[in-house]
Amino acid sequence: MAYISMKDYTKNINKKIVLDHVNLNIEQGGINALVGSNGSGKTMLIRAISGLITADSGTAVVDGVRVGNGVFPKSLGLMIENITMLEYFSAFENLKMLNNISTNKVTIQEIRNWLDTFELDSNDKRPIKKYSLGMRHKVSIIQAFMNKPDLILLDEPTNSLDENSVQILLNTIRTTNKKYGTTFIIASHDKSCIEDISNHIFEMRGGKIAY
Repeated sequence: MAYISMKDYTKNINKKIVLDHVNLNIEQGGINALVGSNGSGKTMLIRAISGLITADSGTAVVDGVRVGNGVFPKSLGLMIENITMLEYFSAFENLKMLNNISTNKVTIQEIRNWLDTFELDSNDKRPIKKYSLGMRHKVSIIQAFMNKPDLILLDEPTNSLDENSVQILLNTIRTTNKKYGTTFIIASHDKSCIEDISNHIFEMRGGKIAY
């Protein structure tokens, strides 16, 4: 059985089909790129696999669990655009609070190490609302990685990052995948940026997987 299996998954939003009878099987432990133009359905597919939306018809199963209707994958790290942070707390404080509610807590030093990895200062006391867009984006990436989930879903993770930060991200994906066997699905409109690290590339067009 595939680690992730979608069968005839269809979703309509505001009377528009955003996912159209999607059939997809993904094995555990790979780095999977999901490419396509803006509006092709990449973000909706990420939301479907994460359980944030529920199919009108069809199914999505992750590690034996049918997701949707308030059911989520058992071990998930998720980075989607516009993740809400507590605006009046620092990056470190936000990450520490998220860690406190995780079922797989890490140490305070590990949180500091993650901030260091992405060239953020763990001693920076500024509230996150004063961070640049790129800095906020890095915090969103860190929260997806830091508790070592089995599955990490990243939606346009290179947006707002400079060239050096993109390389840090790609190296972190490689290292995490190799060390923990983490399964990745990375949605991006920029195929050239992620194809070198990916074991499989899926293209979306009009809410469908294009084979």
